[in-house]
Amino acid sequence: MMQVKNRACVRTVAVRSLRAFKMRNLIAVIAIMLTTMLFTALFTIAISINDSFQQSNFLMAGGDAHGSFKKLTEEQMETLKKDPLIRETGARLFLGMGTGDAFRKTQVEVSYMDAHEVKHYFCTPTHGHRPKEGSNEAMTDTRVLKLLGVQPKIGTKFTVTYQIGGGQSEPKTVTQEFVLSGWWDYNGVSQASNVIVPESYVKKTLQNVEIGEDEESGKWSLDVMFGNALHIEKNMRQVIRDCGFQSEDASKPGYIAFGVNWGYTGAQSSSNLNAESIAAIVALLVLIVFTGYLVIYNVFQISVTNDIRFYGLLKTIGMTGRQLKRIIRLQAVLLSVIGIPAGLLLGFGIGVGLAPAVMAQMSYTTAVIKLHAWVFVGAALFSLVTVFLSCNKPGRIAAKVSPVEAVRYTEADCGRKKAKAAKKPASLGRMAWANVGRNRKKTVLVVISLSLAVVLLNLTVMFANGFDMDLYLKHFCVSDFVFANADYFNVQKGFHSSDEAVEDSAMQTVLAQNGVKESGCVYGQTTRVLEKIKKKDMLAYFTSMGHTMTKEQEKGYFNWKEQADDGSYYDDIQLYGMDAFPLQKVKVLKGDVTALDQENAIAAVYKQDDYDKKVDHSNWAGVGDQVTLRYVNSWKYFNAETGKEIPEEEIDSYEGACDVEADDYTQKTYTVVAEILVPSAMNCRYYGSPQFVLGSDTFIKDTGTKDVMHMMFDMKNNQSARAMESFLKNYTEQVEPLYSYESKFSYEKEFDSFRGMFLLLGGVLSGVIAVVGTLNFLNAILTGMIARRREFAVLQSVGMTRHQLKRMLVYEGLLYTFAAIVISLILVVASEPFMGKMIEKMFWFFRFQYTIGPVVLAALIFTVIGAGVPLVVYCVVGKQTIVERLRETE
Repeated sequence: MMQVKNRACVRTVAVRSLRAFKMRNLIAVIAIMLTTMLFTALFTIAISINDSFQQSNFLMAGGDAHGSFKKLTEEQMETLKKDPLIRETGARLFLGMGTGDAFRKTQVEVSYMDAHEVKHYFCTPTHGHRPKEGSNEAMTDTRVLKLLGVQPKIGTKFTVTYQIGGGQSEPKTVTQEFVLSGWWDYNGVSQASNVIVPESYVKKTLQNVEIGEDEESGKWSLDVMFGNALHIEKNMRQVIRDCGFQSEDASKPGYIAFGVNWGYTGAQSSSNLNAESIAAIVALLVLIVFTGYLVIYNVFQISVTNDIRFYGLLKTIGMTGRQLKRIIRLQAVLLSVIGIPAGLLLGFGIGVGLAPAVMAQMSYTTAVIKLHAWVFVGAALFSLVTVFLSCNKPGRIAAKVSPVEAVRYTEADCGRKKAKAAKKPASLGRMAWANVGRNRKKTVLVVISLSLAVVLLNLTVMFANGFDMDLYLKHFCVSDFVFANADYFNVQKGFHSSDEAVEDSAMQTVLAQNGVKESGCVYGQTTRVLEKIKKKDMLAYFTSMGHTMTKEQEKGYFNWKEQADDGSYYDDIQLYGMDAFPLQKVKVLKGDVTALDQENAIAAVYKQDDYDKKVDHSNWAGVGDQVTLRYVNSWKYFNAETGKEIPEEEIDSYEGACDVEADDYTQKTYTVVAEILVPSAMNCRYYGSPQFVLGSDTFIKDTGTKDVMHMMFDMKNNQSARAMESFLKNYTEQVEPLYSYESKFSYEKEFDSFRGMFLLLGGVLSGVIAVVGTLNFLNAILTGMIARRREFAVLQSVGMTRHQLKRMLVYEGLLYTFAAIVISLILVVASEPFMGKMIEKMFWFFRFQYTIGPVVLAALIFTVIGAGVPLVVYCVVGKQTIVERLRETE
């Protein structure tokens, strides 16, 4: 076959034919721009949300490093630093925790940080400088300065009280005056504040302090950054192995503990990525590309329909089908050069404008919007791929058409059998039905594009409406208010002693306010209480909590426990006393909690997961079992080998194995009357030992204490609840700052914001796809009318009036929209249960319920669109006279 250099000629034809149809070009550019805008806006919003989500997580987690090696010696830290897998490091030497009245409601950590660590901990001073070595300088944030009553001014002296140790060793309290060298603004999100001091000060302070091996004080932590945030845990373990250490068994030499920054979504997604997640991501990308494809495909379909006779004439002068395809592809590229940049700019602008609104619904305090180059590259590539996919089919049509077929092109599907003569008389409805079925592929595309928007909107509404506020609130706050000492709400402190108990006078002050409907107290354990438990039941409990012991750890643990004559052990428990009102809020698995008013009755508490399901083996006792408790006043310690008693004052420094026995105690046996789940908002908010509940009178009598851990109460109505919220806010901040509270209303706002975020995102995406569907419908109608102009002229020439023609077109439009509604309803009914079950697995506070309201609303809107669009389009394309349209083939 003779090769002819005709590429330049093909390019010339493509460019000149492009110039000849300016209106068509404008429509094509708008379609490409709209598709690119869709991609760019979605990517911008998604990435902005991810960046803001990560930033919010970093602030709550305390830093943005990928991971942290913990409790290191200085030698271990220096060894780990040299690993080639690590890109950047930041070192921290921990000293102690802030204590005293000023820090009762706030977690304050005192430590040394190097320059890199300061950056990763968001502690870079905005005023002043880092503390100088050999000085008594320190820097901190504005929250700490406010709590101490200190004005932020360089050189100001301020006093900090902090505690060293306290876990394995005797705690040491230090009060130190520092000179303020710098400060930064508190971000409002971080759970902990930092006071940063010189390294020399930390080492000097710790010189004569005995610290337990497993305590943080005096230990280094090394925060690290890798090449990316994927597979952080795998990289951390690799570094530990490469440096000659191990992370599997804490009882063996060379053990190094580490933590992965949970704030990185990349780390979360890589660890949780499964077949379902990959399928969902692929389906989403296919959906996005398909959405853009629907727009651009119909635009190029219109182009081919308009130019079909022109392509036929080109074939008569020798142009091949391959060259015709090249012309269409070249025109698509030229149009993309204009449409894609415009879409990128417009999409980024919309994304930047919409992202803060979305993140406000998500309660993010900081909206992080960055200019990511790959967003533009990705959106442009997506658009180009979509453009080429969209022009492929029209290109094949143009390549296959012959000059004779081009003159008589009417858009009908090829290869269909001729219809049999109709037995029923012709009518406008039957003609409309026949016309809609003329090109089934186009009809299917239009119906799918319209249905897609309806299904997505319906799923969005179903998704948002399925969030159950009662389930959500039950997890966080089971009553209108919980009132307690501020330490109770501080995860680093908690409730441990009588010092943290709520005083009766404070409770009476709160309950004296108007509108309190019902109230009750939960009493906390402030003395040692042991239960008699079998070894296998204790080990099963540890397993249920996610802790496994080696044989050596197991032996060491039970060496410290007193053994009963029957082989059981006496181990610690967490014991509560509850009034009648709190007992109404627990979930009874078996038995009857009202029986707790009996003297020897007790309830066994099981741990619950996020779905209110019992965690097996989190308690050994069941209804009817006997539980023996020891209320211990003093202890005796014995050398495990010789049996010789060890004086109590020497036990802290004793390093060998020892046996422990209760010296002075009261023992009592109870009968389990109920198995219950206690919401985390009601208990001591940490799990360390098996839990049991007594009635409040029995608790006070048997423990000899009446320390109120917290008081919970409900209000009569919303008005009184608002008034109580205002009162408690003032009372806990101005009158009694030692106390704090939680309210149901703060969680209701959080819940509404969370649900509103999904409604906004889903609504925007549904709206964009709805616009796409409407444009496709418009394109379909326009395509059909352009191809059928001569056909309409023939119908009018044999007697069909303009009114009848318009009615037929309206019927066609309504058939499209009616089919879309029917398909939408079928897809919604079929997909909602499946999607609902998947969402229930993702969100514990989601409860599936059928929703078809959006389908009904869409049916009304589509009826208007189906009737209105054909009339408007006909007014545009029907301006030519009948004679002019009949002569188009000449």
